[in-house]
Amino acid sequence: MSTDQLYSHFHPDEHRFVDKAAEWVERAGQHQVKLTDFLDPRQAFILTTLVNRSQDVQVRFDGGHEQSERRRALIAPDYRTLEEEDMGIVLISVTSLDDKLKDLDHSDYMGSILALGMKRDKIGDIHVSDHGCHFLVAAEVADYMRLNLQQVHRVHVQTEVLPLEKLNATGTKLEEIGLSVASMRLDGIVSDVYHLSRAKILTPIKAGRCKVNWKQEEDPSKPLKTGDVVSLQGFGRFKVLEVEGVTKKGRFRVKIGKYV
Repeated sequence: MSTDQLYSHFHPDEHRFVDKAAEWVERAGQHQVKLTDFLDPRQAFILTTLVNRSQDVQVRFDGGHEQSERRRALIAPDYRTLEEEDMGIVLISVTSLDDKLKDLDHSDYMGSILALGMKRDKIGDIHVSDHGCHFLVAAEVADYMRLNLQQVHRVHVQTEVLPLEKLNATGTKLEEIGLSVASMRLDGIVSDVYHLSRAKILTPIKAGRCKVNWKQEEDPSKPLKTGDVVSLQGFGRFKVLEVEGVTKKGRFRVKIGKYV
């Protein structure tokens, strides 16, 4: 398959990652091994697609626990045994004696981590509880993170490295809301979820700041369906949990879960 044919399957903004992933696969075919940073589910799908086109290359994904959303990939020749390979994932625990810790959420921890100059690609899943946070990082930046993460949203914190088996995977917390919408269009549902006018929603969508299932989506009229995960840069993300039916006036009753 030519590069143009390959590109036709992916959004133009994904072509740069497609190029990188294709190079990793090509080098694995030449007996080289590549451990990637953390990939989101869309990137993992693209990489898997490319690996499946090559008969002599394999890939292993690992994010530190079985239900990981963000995972590192190990791409290698097919004769390598990957199960015993070190995936370079470290678990960091964040705690505090400050009672305000229980008021912190995922975005607070993420903001403080990125404020240290850390790339998102080096950070895996973040698990928040009332007692603090467990998050997964690439081993090469673990010491820097542990030494420099001293404050989260004005709360002073302590950090320590724990064995991966000590991970407290809190699961995803969703705040459920019910909507009545005229259609399942992306712009209409996003505007209702975030209480923004339809006009204000169009700009970020057309500017490429919205993703559906981790894939950039610039078409405001794209219909959403049950299970779709939508993120809007600066506002967070939500999941379409259920389309509960249609009212007598022809409006859709939709159950949404906002990530908290």
